[in-house]
Amino acid sequence: MVLNAEDRRLLQASISKLDRRFEELGGDALCRLFIVYPQTKTYFPHFNMGAGSKDVLHQGEKVAKALGSALNHLDDIRGALSHLSDLHAYNLRVDPVNFRLLAKCFHVVLAIHLRAEYNACTCLAWDKFFEMVGETMCEKYR
Repeated sequence: MVLNAEDRRLLQASISKLDRRFEELGGDALCRLFIVYPQTKTYFPHFNMGAGSKDVLHQGEKVAKALGSALNHLDDIRGALSHLSDLHAYNLRVDPVNFRLLAKCFHVVLAIHLRAEYNACTCLAWDKFFEMVGETMCEKYR
């Protein structure tokens, strides 16, 4: 997957529109993940999964910060996510399918917050980005 100049512009435009709320969106996406794909909860047995749970919101913020780092390093996503890739593959042993499931949930959250600006081109740019992130996170599993 390669992000062209227009994809990069659309991603940056989305982030600037979301302003500083991007980290909040991580919690929303993670909540959706646990609701729509309850099997993903198995990696968080110690979390309070109730509505508005601080555990889920805090973990979602971590996820969003990692995605933010990848967005800030589009030319070196592998380098930006190397530590997380190692952690998820070797220590946490997260099923790689979960990265795609979370990406789907992020698409929904982005569509809700960006509304009309989340058009087909913007969706495609984010899809390419999430695919790159997912590939990076799964590399260590091979």
